[in-house]
Amino acid sequence: MLTIKINTSKSKHLVPTIAAVLAIVLSATWSNAQQLRQGISVRMPVTSSATTMSEADNEDAWIIGVTHDGGVYFGVDPVTPDGLAIKMKARPRNRQQNLYIKADTRAPYADVEKVLQAGRTVFFETAVLLTSQAQSSEPGTMVPPKGLGVLLVPPAASQPTHVQLINSGEHTPILKINNRQIPVANLQNMLAQIFQNRPEKVIMVKADGQLPFADVVQVIDACHSAGAKVVLTIPGM
Repeated sequence: MLTIKINTSKSKHLVPTIAAVLAIVLSATWSNAQQLRQGISVRMPVTSSATTMSEADNEDAWIIGVTHDGGVYFGVDPVTPDGLAIKMKARPRNRQQNLYIKADTRAPYADVEKVLQAGRTVFFETAVLLTSQAQSSEPGTMVPPKGLGVLLVPPAASQPTHVQLINSGEHTPILKINNRQIPVANLQNMLAQIFQNRPEKVIMVKADGQLPFADVVQVIDACHSAGAKVVLTIPGM
């Protein structure tokens, strides 16, 4: 508890001054508490097709953070990638809950893959990649979290389109659809042509682990914009 003693006998002007200081202290304390509740700070990739994920703000939400240097956090607790599955198995969960991944744009995709693998070991069939949005909000406005849902298990009897993202060693990765190389910028138009007469739209995305997470999310964002379900191909599938 914070206690402040005020001697009002010296000056009548002292009371408002102390009150102002106290207000600043309490405001700073509240602000820090809000920041702690937000979890680990990362720079999330910007997307255009993400949907609102209000449940990610729940106190019991399953949120895994991945920092740009490969640090992994279960909520706000640091954990090794190998120990993540053990931590997850020890925590009871509602089968209706989602797995939320809050990864930095610069994080190697291989670090995110380890989180996805851990999620599969505790029987998560889907995951949500939390993202930022291009549009800005008014100062002080509460913005609900948004993200892109991905499948960790392919749908039964599906005939997916295969999208592969390969590290080229250059700024732009190599992109292939069904083993045909195309420019990354043409992905959404190409998918629209492929899905024109298909009732089922499923895409298997396989990405080089050396690529930054932002490059992979850009492809997933385009797939979502084309109305497709995205299955992330991870080691062990």
